Amino acid sequence: MGANFSSCVCDGNDDGGSSMRPRLGDIPESCVAFVLMYLDPPDICKLARLNKAFHDASLADFIWESKLPLNYKFIMEKALEDDSFVAELGKKDVYARLCRPNLFDNGTKEIWLDKKTGGVCLAISSKGLKITGIDDRRYWNYISTEESRFHMVAYLQQIWWLEVEGDLEFQFPPGTYSVFFRLQLGKSSKRLGRRVCNTEHIHGWDIKPVKFQITTSNGQHVVSQCYLDNPGNWVLYHAGNFDSKSHDDLIKIKFSLTQIDCTHIKGGLCVDSVFICNSEGKMV
Repeated sequence: MGANFSSCVCDGNDDGGSSMRPRLGDIPESCVAFVLMYLDPPDICKLARLNKAFHDASLADFIWESKLPLNYKFIMEKALEDDSFVAELGKKDVYARLCRPNLFDNGTKEIWLDKKTGGVCLAISSKGLKITGIDDRRYWNYISTEESRFHMVAYLQQIWWLEVEGDLEFQFPPGTYSVFFRLQLGKSSKRLGRRVCNTEHIHGWDIKPVKFQITTSNGQHVVSQCYLDNPGNWVLYHAGNFDSKSHDDLIKIKFSLTQIDCTHIKGGLCVDSVFICNSEGKMV
């Protein structure tokens, strides 16, 4: 029966036959929206350009609410607290707004959603970390740079006792989260429009490894060690993972980078930031 019906609609030879051919625009908007709900956000946006029916269907709030984290209202309070128009946004606009980097906590932290998965990603700048000796210019100083999303890094000239700590209290949507320290051995700059990196002050990192630690308020604890290497390049050092079981739980996470063996000095290290990202997200 289906084949006969199809031939009646699509194969007419009279002048009105072509006007009876089914088109994408004839699919009910509600049906299109229901299908779009099962696609990733980038695919939804691509299909929205097909025609008006797909475009209108792609604006449905229930589609984008299904892509947002369960605690997206908490994230909005953190990231968009200064935007008075947020309450008027549709869910698609909320998703798009949260996928852009959003500064909070006096510009020392940044939050965004992965465009494809909706996973939560956070970054904490060097200004948002507690660094032992940071106020003593003999040891540390801040350097402006375009190579940091915060446009500034902390540079260690030399020290006996390396200790960099941070903490964050946040409602993490359910999932596994990875913690990374973004570090570089050497101090980079621009010379005649080209990137150069001064590595002459790098010392002490090949003697003993640095230690990373992560602790959470719900009892998780991770310790790892590694040697810092690859001078002149920014490296994401994986400190460890932690899990969140419920989007309603307010988890306080503490993380640290230490090398407190006072038998030797070390120096020539740039500390940019700490990333906390859902394991399915991208640190862009």
